[in-house]
Amino acid sequence: MFVGHYSVAFAIKSDENRIPLWVLFVAVQFLDYIWATLVLLGIEKLRVIKGFTAGSMLDSYYHPYSHSLVAALIWSALAALVYKKFWHAKASNCAALLVALAVFSHWILDFIAHPRDLAIYDNTWKVGLGLWNYRGPEFGLEVALLAGGIVLYVARNTISAARKKAVIGFGLALVIIQIGDTFVPRAPLSDRATAMGVWIFYTLFVVVAYLLERTRQRES
Repeated sequence: MFVGHYSVAFAIKSDENRIPLWVLFVAVQFLDYIWATLVLLGIEKLRVIKGFTAGSMLDSYYHPYSHSLVAALIWSALAALVYKKFWHAKASNCAALLVALAVFSHWILDFIAHPRDLAIYDNTWKVGLGLWNYRGPEFGLEVALLAGGIVLYVARNTISAARKKAVIGFGLALVIIQIGDTFVPRAPLSDRATAMGVWIFYTLFVVVAYLLERTRQRES
C-alpha cells in the first residue's frame, strides 16, 4: 500500500477536530518512517527484488520493530501521547485518539496489501492478505481509497473553490505517482536508496499538505 494510506489522513481531517492535515500525513506513514530509519541503521532488513510481487518489489522480510502488530499498537499509543501532551497541549482526547487511529491504519492497510510478512509479535506469526500479488485490483483499491478520502475531506471542511482545486490536483498527482510505482518498469534500488526515497518523498507530501493548510489560513 502506498498512496492509499493518505486516504485516511484526508478522511479524518475536519474543521471540528482541527488536526493539521500535515500531522495526519505524518501519522498515516509513521510506521514507514520508523521502518526506513531502521533499515538505514541496519536494524531492520529489506530486499528489493524485481518481480517479488506483481505490485511491489519490496521484500521487507525483517521489520518487527516497525511493522509487527504489537509494535504498531505501541507506536500508535505513543503518537497519541506526543500529540496530546507535548505537541498540541490543547488537543482533545478525541483528536489524540484520531491520531492514534491514523497511525494504526497503516498496519491495517498493509495487512491487506502485503504478502505474509507482517508479524503479530517480534518476527513470528506472520500474516498478510497479499493483494500486492494482483496488480490491477491493488491499484484500483489504492485509487478508490484515495478518492474516497478526498471526497470526505472536501465535504467535511470549509474550503474555497481554489483550495478545492488544489486538493484535487494533489490527489491526481498522487494517482500519477501510484501509476508509476505500480506499472512503470524500473531497475531495483538498494535497500538504503529505497529507505532514503521513503524519507524524501513522504516528507515532500507532508510539505504539500502543510502548504494546503497555509492556503486556508491566508483565505481566512
